[in-house]
Amino acid sequence: MSAAGSRAIVGTTTDRRRKGGRFAGPTQVGAVHSYPEVDVSSFPALAHVAVTVTDLERSTAWYSALFDSQPVLDEDEETGGFHHTVYLIGGGQLFGLHTHAKATGDKFSEMQTGLDHVSFACRDRSELQDWAARLDQLGITHGGIVDAHYGSGVSFRDPDGIALEFFAPPA
Repeated sequence: MSAAGSRAIVGTTTDRRRKGGRFAGPTQVGAVHSYPEVDVSSFPALAHVAVTVTDLERSTAWYSALFDSQPVLDEDEETGGFHHTVYLIGGGQLFGLHTHAKATGDKFSEMQTGLDHVSFACRDRSELQDWAARLDQLGITHGGIVDAHYGSGVSFRDPDGIALEFFAPPA
């Protein structure tokens, strides 16, 4: 494919083939983004995301329903002085909920420096529609599917107001 063409980039470096430092296409189904052919960074893939929550019991119930799974780890972390509850999600990544003894209790705001949002990959618009329907089933308010030239997304928030999204590449 020419440089003007499009390539699908999947979630981890183990899902990619490299040829001469250029992205050569996915090795499995499940592409999450489609971009013009670009050099692929040798920087490691994301292993996990952890968000700080104000009420661990409430957030654990909410995320367990969203992920349709139970945590794989739930413990006090001795070296860091926090509690973490961790889920194993698609692609082998981990998603953690943290509580801290010295937490401020403030609501999340993407307008502050730091995290803007966390986005979960969908293969295509059909899967995105399925996730929007799942949010409806769970009674989770969302903004509906919003289309842009770079893809389509459904935005929603967790009980602490943390911005989350399901995202599909352009068709």
